[in-house]
Amino acid sequence: MTKSPKARIAAVTALLLVPGVLSVAAPASAQEPAQQETSRPHGLSTLGAQGWQVLTTASVKDGGDKVSTPGYATRGWLPVKPDDAGAPGTEINALVQNGKCPDVFVSDNMRKCFGYVTSVGPVVTKPFSDPWWYRTDFTPDFHAGQSAKLTIPGIVGEGDVWVNGKLVASKDIVSGAYAGHTFDVSKLVKPGKNTLAIKVYPNDPSKMYTLDQVDWGQIPPDNNTGIQFPPTLQVSDALTGDNAHVVQDNAADLSSSSLTVKVDVTNNAATAQTGDVAATITPPSGAPIVVKQRATIPANTKRTVTFAPVKISKLRVWWPYSMGDQPLYTLTTAVSQNGTLSTSSKSTFGIRTVTSRLVGKSVPLPEGARQFSVNGKDFVFRGGGFAPDLFLRYDKADTAHQIALIKNMGLSGVRLEGHDMPQDFYDQADRAGLLVIGGFICCDAWQPEDASTLTERDYRIMHDSAYTIGQMERSHPSVFNYGWSDNEPVPRQESETLKAFKEADFQVPVIASAEYKSTPTLGNSGEKEGPYDWVPPSYWYDTSHFDADDSSRTNAGGSWGFASEQSAGHTVPTLDSIKRFLSPTEQAKLWQDPAYNQYHANFEPDHGGYAFGTLYTLDQSITQRYGKWNSLKSYVDLANIANYENARSQFESFLHHSTDKNNPATGVVYWQLNKGWPTLLWSLYNDDGDQAGAFFGAKKANKPLHAIYGYDNGSVTLDNLGAGTQNGLSVQARVLDTAGKVLDDQTASGLSLGSQGVKTGVLKPKVPAETKAPAPAKVYFVELQVKQGGKVVDRNVYWLSTQKDVVDWGKTLGNPQATLSQYSNLQALQDLPKSQVSAVASTKPGRGPDGDDTVTTVTVTNTSKTPAVGFFLRADVRRGTPDGHEAGGDNQLAAATWDDNDITLWPGQSQTLTVTYKASDLRGAAPVISVDGFNTGRIVVGAAGGHGHHGDAAVPPQIEGTRE
Repeated sequence: MTKSPKARIAAVTALLLVPGVLSVAAPASAQEPAQQETSRPHGLSTLGAQGWQVLTTASVKDGGDKVSTPGYATRGWLPVKPDDAGAPGTEINALVQNGKCPDVFVSDNMRKCFGYVTSVGPVVTKPFSDPWWYRTDFTPDFHAGQSAKLTIPGIVGEGDVWVNGKLVASKDIVSGAYAGHTFDVSKLVKPGKNTLAIKVYPNDPSKMYTLDQVDWGQIPPDNNTGIQFPPTLQVSDALTGDNAHVVQDNAADLSSSSLTVKVDVTNNAATAQTGDVAATITPPSGAPIVVKQRATIPANTKRTVTFAPVKISKLRVWWPYSMGDQPLYTLTTAVSQNGTLSTSSKSTFGIRTVTSRLVGKSVPLPEGARQFSVNGKDFVFRGGGFAPDLFLRYDKADTAHQIALIKNMGLSGVRLEGHDMPQDFYDQADRAGLLVIGGFICCDAWQPEDASTLTERDYRIMHDSAYTIGQMERSHPSVFNYGWSDNEPVPRQESETLKAFKEADFQVPVIASAEYKSTPTLGNSGEKEGPYDWVPPSYWYDTSHFDADDSSRTNAGGSWGFASEQSAGHTVPTLDSIKRFLSPTEQAKLWQDPAYNQYHANFEPDHGGYAFGTLYTLDQSITQRYGKWNSLKSYVDLANIANYENARSQFESFLHHSTDKNNPATGVVYWQLNKGWPTLLWSLYNDDGDQAGAFFGAKKANKPLHAIYGYDNGSVTLDNLGAGTQNGLSVQARVLDTAGKVLDDQTASGLSLGSQGVKTGVLKPKVPAETKAPAPAKVYFVELQVKQGGKVVDRNVYWLSTQKDVVDWGKTLGNPQATLSQYSNLQALQDLPKSQVSAVASTKPGRGPDGDDTVTTVTVTNTSKTPAVGFFLRADVRRGTPDGHEAGGDNQLAAATWDDNDITLWPGQSQTLTVTYKASDLRGAAPVISVDGFNTGRIVVGAAGGHGHHGDAAVPPQIEGTRE
């Protein structure tokens, strides 16, 4: 007779849970039944997985006692499917899911549909200024005598929680985006259909400990009010296990680790209960280790069962992807009574050690700069500020693609300011080896100016939020520090947070501020912020200018210290991307009216200071440095060149100065990495996956082996950002004029670099002498090539002028943008002679990041008969026709991943580019490759040939007009 699943679990558990402390588990084959049955947490369910019903209370006359009754009529309510995190999301998401406001992110459709908000604060727009009901039915595997615990992991806003007609908790308790609460609903839940209803009150981030969009883009008129993490129900017998985790105590040399397993066990009965608690640690390879205890828990009491430490040698250590592998250990736990399983859990963790310290005390940073180390290795953190979807809709595939883009750029990781993510985000980051900086948000209730207005309730929510955050993130090796934003915390805010982190065993460095501020407990942050608007590329190389009267070192953004957020402001996407989200009128304004408040920038309708709603400052710099444009395409071309130049310089400068022991550059966070909607402000890639000039400039700067030309001293730096030592390296530096004449050619050979190594002063190319206006300026190029074993592994081309950018520091310091007394003059680039290029492409099946299954290689050659440089050549994969032409409409594969792009070639030079993508993105069309250059025509070549052959040689490339 075949046993039922529950009986099989009981039998296996009874065999495992015998008195003792530690044992090595049997071979995997003997463990399979238990592992199969406990692969999902026993008795734990996500509520609302089958969908929610959502509606404003203005349209519902009944109260929670009726709305939360099973069978309540919801005709006319909005049916909402949960996202990939299992949550129903925001009120606007509910409307959009039900057909309200198609193409909500196109042009200013969101404003037309839902209204307009110009500041962070309370919800003022109907229908969002009223509370909304979120309602779902559930049928748990529950019978009389069992325990049921409902967890609400936070509300964006506040909420009254009802189950089956009864109020479980009011908004006085359920408040805060990250303040989780668990309620005993054993007396309310019944076999069969049950109902959970949450009355969600409008989010006011100026008073509530929630989240908001600051000035990063447009503010959704509902203030993101809703549910971003799904409620769960844990059904158990008398004993309930939860909060299972491992506390690490790693040897300094990582030769061993003592792992302490902890499990909270709650006795739900009116009498003392004895049960068996077991935990299994399964390494990435090798035999599992089982620890177990028999525990007696007093009536109606929670106790933490702490196991004796398990010492593990021969560790599999987790590393960031650029330094090593990402092995993960698995923790499973089980709580049983009399051989019957009550609850179980399963999670992963990585063994690694993160430390931080202050280094390089200097005049700008008298306490030093923040230096992070992973597993004892110092490194220069290079990342970007991550933003979730504007409506908090979580998508696993989108996360995977963004992680692929981040790694493709060579960035170390991301910073999350006030937007802690669903568990899958951290799981993916763990597997990808991507580092995550966590932290509280600025400019709202999380950042009180003083403690005079704070109440006991405020401190309780702060504590509960920190505890929940600690619980959710402590096991993720990707999360390597957490901190506050612009201001340091007030004293009790700090103590409540640190207390909660300790209670949750959240073991990461905690940083007092993202600015150069301190607390007596945490010390100085060693970090700084700004600028946020346009500055010249050479600005980033400055190491001496700061406002001595501003101890926070804000908007002193040169490459010294740890820059927690900074960039040169607006990012102009490719023309393909622009056409997807800007209306024809907005497109015209983009190149014709720099002072126009672009809806896809933000809500600040001005320029200068902290107003970022126009592209005015960027446009002025382009006009001064590169000259005027005469069309949307010519504007986009120039803006992409300028964005590339600036993003590259920002990242390279921090590597270039990282070895300065007296004033080191230790890390930089580009502000921002992305946006949760199409954007013109602060991004390295757009929400459609578009990779414009800023993306490839950042990618170039962060290549694993890379040569840098220093804007400050004209010397060449070589870095190795990979995991192993690199030997047999050489660096060649050539200086060329716009006519292609070689002015200088130097090579340094026999170079070696260890992992994360940076070597300065490798070469110093001889460049034309500096000039000052009104003397004529000359434009020239510096080409750097890194070779290993005779093969080019890095190629980096700079376009420079003898007339330099000169920052007026007196007018610049204290401001988020630079004021210049002289602009660099690169306008001769517009007079480059026309260049001719050719391309040959082939396609074959092949694996790439993010599930890509197709690989196309394209070799681009400058075929000019005269010495004409092919400047800023960009390749794109497009949907094409069988005869090698572009298909009509939007044909770009925006999600394709390139190994390089926006390249520059001289006559006779070739470069082979590789791109990966999903064949399904072609939608049945043939792949073609387009190549555009600043001073070339556009060519289109077929790239078909699933077996690796070149495109049909009989089909000539499609050529469009050259730039006039």
